[in-house]
Amino acid sequence: MSRVYNFSAGPAVLPEEVLKEAADEMLDYRGTGMSVMEMSHRSKAFETIINEAEADLRELMNIPDNYKVLFLQGGASQQFAMIPMNLMKNKVADYIVTGQWAKKAAAEAKKYGKVNIIASSEDKTFSYIPDCSDLPVSEDADYVYICENNTIYGTKFKKLPNTKGKMLVADVSSCFLSEPVDVTKYGLIYGGVQKNIGPAGVVIAIIREDLITEDVLPGTPTMLTYKTHADADSLYNTPPAYGIYICGKVFKWLKKMGGLSVIKERNEKKAKLLYDFLDQSSLFKGTVVPEDRSLMNVPFVTGDKELDAKFIKEAKEAGLENLKGHRSVGGMRASIYNAMPYEGVEALVAFMKKFEKENQ
Repeated sequence: MSRVYNFSAGPAVLPEEVLKEAADEMLDYRGTGMSVMEMSHRSKAFETIINEAEADLRELMNIPDNYKVLFLQGGASQQFAMIPMNLMKNKVADYIVTGQWAKKAAAEAKKYGKVNIIASSEDKTFSYIPDCSDLPVSEDADYVYICENNTIYGTKFKKLPNTKGKMLVADVSSCFLSEPVDVTKYGLIYGGVQKNIGPAGVVIAIIREDLITEDVLPGTPTMLTYKTHADADSLYNTPPAYGIYICGKVFKWLKKMGGLSVIKERNEKKAKLLYDFLDQSSLFKGTVVPEDRSLMNVPFVTGDKELDAKFIKEAKEAGLENLKGHRSVGGMRASIYNAMPYEGVEALVAFMKKFEKENQ
């Protein structure tokens, strides 16, 4: 069986050479006589794995020394609660709702304090990013929250909101490491790794040290306190060790490719190929306003549900997998993360052209 082009939104495509390397090391990791999957998280070998992973991530993202890197569990969804539990000191936070995940995060935060939705694009099915240059930021807000790239709807903040001096918290799950980022603009930046970095089960949080305190909301569980994990260097309990090991390999792959500016150029080239086709197609159309389009997730439709279903079925037969849109919106979606090769997008566009000819 040959490998397919996997356009899944997550868990998603990983670099083939990373998978091959992991396969080679599966039974015997570097002479230890065991798999990383079997090794103690307190062992010298694993300590090296997690320390190198952190060092490589710091280098890739240029993370300043006053930020901690935490490898956590519970996925991005657990952060929806962990953030207010740790950061909502005044019990007020401002949320910008540009999709399903920001909406869920805001709903969760309401359990812990007052949540103000200071901007939203729900009026047009989240097909754009609202103007965030002059928002009604609350004077007493502890932070302003965004989901930077919206996996379901295919939108991306090209410019961060003006938070008027308030701390910015961002979920970057689906654009993590897809382009250079200025970490100093955020108090906390986090994401699940299963889209662009590794297997499901790890979430990486990069948090400014002054925000890591014992002063959390009463009743916050030990495991949901950032300080617990920061003080123990992400080894308070058994971490998702194998997942972290794969993430580390992906960081090395990204460094080898030339780092995040090179990756961004590659991603722009892939996205341009697909968007250019969508813009001139007589059958398919993109669903996002051009200026807010994501480089990672590209939703599109034919306007006919039956035709959409036919397209997804025939694409699968042609080795183009997981093109079905999210169940909440329908249509199609191609997720073209870092590890998706240019040839994969070429194959998709060629198939779309053929399908368009046959179904006009």
